[in-house]
Amino acid sequence: MQLPQPSEQQTRARIHQQLGEIKEAAPPPAVQAAIDGIVALLRGAPVDLSAVVLDLDRVPPFRRGVYEIARTIPPGNTLSYGDIAKRLGGVELSRDVGQALGRNPYPIIVPCHRVLAAGGKPGGFSANGGVTTKLKLLAIEGAAVNYTPSLFD
Repeated sequence: MQLPQPSEQQTRARIHQQLGEIKEAAPPPAVQAAIDGIVALLRGAPVDLSAVVLDLDRVPPFRRGVYEIARTIPPGNTLSYGDIAKRLGGVELSRDVGQALGRNPYPIIVPCHRVLAAGGKPGGFSANGGVTTKLKLLAIEGAAVNYTPSLFD
């Protein structure tokens, strides 16, 4: 899963960087259904992508746990890094949760944008556009995020 870069050429370059030279082909039906769901979600439809099957075989167990919890967050809702960390063993794992989400290979499907820092701050977002993109995704989904950026964010 690759979120768009500023141009199609940059998006393709990023995909090639991650996967090497691959042959472009029409997506199989299950992948097309996921694409359609993502597009509908970005247009504001209340789409649940939790049934999309992901290949997490190469993902380390801790990260897999983070992603499984993140996938339970419905559109329009959020959890904090600390909330997820507590479910995985302790709030002291919050930074590890953030790092796992920063390496999320399936953005939108694993909705890392629905995970906030303490105090309702957006925290980081590694996709193109950074925190601005995260806040736009949350706004599309109707999530109540009470956040005003300051000079110190």
